[in-house]
Amino acid sequence: MIPLISRGICATTNGQNQMSSDPKKVLVLAKEAAARSRLRRTLEALGFDVGEAPSGEDAMRRMRMVDYEAILLECRVFGSDCAAICKQLRILCPRLPILVISSNGSLMKKVAAFEAGVDDYTTRPFAKRELAARLRSAIRRFHAPAVGTAGLCIVGELVLDSARHRVEKAGSEVSLTPTEFLALKLLMQQPGVPISHSTLLTTIWGHESRANRKHLRVVIRGLRKKLENDPSEPRYLTTTAYFGYCFRDR
Repeated sequence: MIPLISRGICATTNGQNQMSSDPKKVLVLAKEAAARSRLRRTLEALGFDVGEAPSGEDAMRRMRMVDYEAILLECRVFGSDCAAICKQLRILCPRLPILVISSNGSLMKKVAAFEAGVDDYTTRPFAKRELAARLRSAIRRFHAPAVGTAGLCIVGELVLDSARHRVEKAGSEVSLTPTEFLALKLLMQQPGVPISHSTLLTTIWGHESRANRKHLRVVIRGLRKKLENDPSEPRYLTTTAYFGYCFRDR
């Protein structure tokens, strides 16, 4: 794997790079040149500064040279190759937003994508303005300073450290995707209080997003697999019927 160097965006944490009026830098990752070209023209027309990469290896090479603020991965079907690329990118850049455009909208493929570290998943056909809104929302969250960084959220054997963007269970670090981390933080900051589906969806994916409860269920399921001793009988991440989710504090 290409080693991380200090210059790139991957080295930035907790929103230290501030949002500016400059065009947001997006890397389009797609195997087919025609697909890269179409997305590049679309995004440039929407005001983004766009780079292209035909493979995961090339994407990581470019990310060493350019401070990208989001990655847009295009694929017909999200398969094992795409999952491997996403996992490599997530290791290299833990907080950088990764968005997927696919022709397959099945729940199974979406689950695989989120489990591989993807932040958002949309299917064709898509509205150009919606794509732009999804990207800008993801980039805003990427640059937003952490909330409540002065303290830790500690419940039972779980510890969430916003300042270090780190979660531990019984003293061992747990690797979470950026979306999983944000969802967990929202719930842990109000232990014992049910948080509605709409609040979680809006806070995680933004007002502009059309993310639905299926997306949220995938994220919660991923958190349960990583944090619960028995995901089928969750101790911490409980469901509030017909309303949302709650982080149980005892």
